[in-house]
Amino acid sequence: MTASPRFVPPCKHVPAGESWVHEPKLDGYRLQVVKCGGKIRLYSRRGNVWTSRLPVLAEALTAVPASAVILDAELCLLRADGSPDFYRLQAAIGRRQHELAAYAFDLLDLDGEDLRPQPLTTCRRRMERLLRRAKVPCLHPVEAFDDGPALLDVAERHRLEGVVSKRRDAPYRAGECRDWRKVKTQAWREANKARWRLFEKVR
Repeated sequence: MTASPRFVPPCKHVPAGESWVHEPKLDGYRLQVVKCGGKIRLYSRRGNVWTSRLPVLAEALTAVPASAVILDAELCLLRADGSPDFYRLQAAIGRRQHELAAYAFDLLDLDGEDLRPQPLTTCRRRMERLLRRAKVPCLHPVEAFDDGPALLDVAERHRLEGVVSKRRDAPYRAGECRDWRKVKTQAWREANKARWRLFEKVR
């Protein structure tokens, strides 16, 4: 008999070991960049088309050197110290788009090749090569690290949102999955109490 599915508590500790790679969690808006036939379409987390809201960014991203590409990214506005400023991001979308940046963390498709079944590390290598060739000033890769607990310590000191840990050999899966684990920093929770309470109420 198959066991009944049960609630899995959210992860509160960064996993350790060679099977994991870790990225800083940037506090911004999830953004999917789709290029096809020289044209860019930008989508929000919920699949809404944001291209007309972000014309400056969309125009810059046409320089990505591929006829077709799909990138998973985070749209951010950075402070002078390099940390994301979530609360000023919405205003920047309306008035200061030249200050926005997209931080890519996954490559889903390249020139018609579906990369989602490939291991994360394979997709990351191809994404990094593509972005180095692109030389688009507003497009950057999210840096990856081997030591998750050490990255969490740095994220705490710099008051970043947290850390995303991913299994190196896992393929891409839409939605929540156990191959990705997100841990919020205490500094971010304290600085964003109002937002965090809203998250806690949705259970």
